[in-house]
Amino acid sequence: MRDFPDAIMHFAAGFGTRMGPLTKDRPKPLVTVAGRALLDHALALSDTIPLTRKVVNCHYFPDQIKAHLAQRSDITVIHEDGEILETGGGLKNALPALGRGPVFTTNTDAVWRGPNPLQALLDAWKPDEMDALLLCVPKAKAIGHKGNGDFLIGEDRRLTYGPGEIYTGVQIIRTDRLAEIADTSFSLKLLWAKLLQDKRMFGLSYTGQWCDVGTPEGVALAENMLGEADV
Repeated sequence: MRDFPDAIMHFAAGFGTRMGPLTKDRPKPLVTVAGRALLDHALALSDTIPLTRKVVNCHYFPDQIKAHLAQRSDITVIHEDGEILETGGGLKNALPALGRGPVFTTNTDAVWRGPNPLQALLDAWKPDEMDALLLCVPKAKAIGHKGNGDFLIGEDRRLTYGPGEIYTGVQIIRTDRLAEIADTSFSLKLLWAKLLQDKRMFGLSYTGQWCDVGTPEGVALAENMLGEADV
């Protein structure tokens, strides 16, 4: 089994209800920020990493996602017909296309300003001690996010839940223990619980800026962030 991730799962199956009228006629991953679809912002990051398999799932307006990616022969599109599978179920459903071993997973409702977040994770990945490595960001560098934080990162980078840094939706995670979860629709938090209990879940603090594009206001905030002059 491989120890370093060479596959990625781009989550693109959500309804985007917080986007209001912007997702009335399109899925959230095709909402544009600075002239580019959110999905394309995510793909631009993975296109620079040495990956052999790329998977995008879809559910809401699936034909639009399929058409958008029709010219991308390197991407497997999985249509989740029927019930929404959530992140854990979506990842489990995609395992035949992703293969065995650790994989990247990314949400497609954020944009970044700074180092490639996938490369940052890859550089910090230690397969002998890690089953998951989550990219987090300090609240001061999280644009458009109003939460109190998700995780505390210890001196050894092990994670615990708490009002510390914000999970960005990007991680490297081993998928073998998904077989222990009988549900078809579930959150990745069920898998995280197992890894946290075994002290095999770690965090990395992102050094750039991250913008949560979950609402119409988030689009403007993201465009302002991307347009800031370097200092």
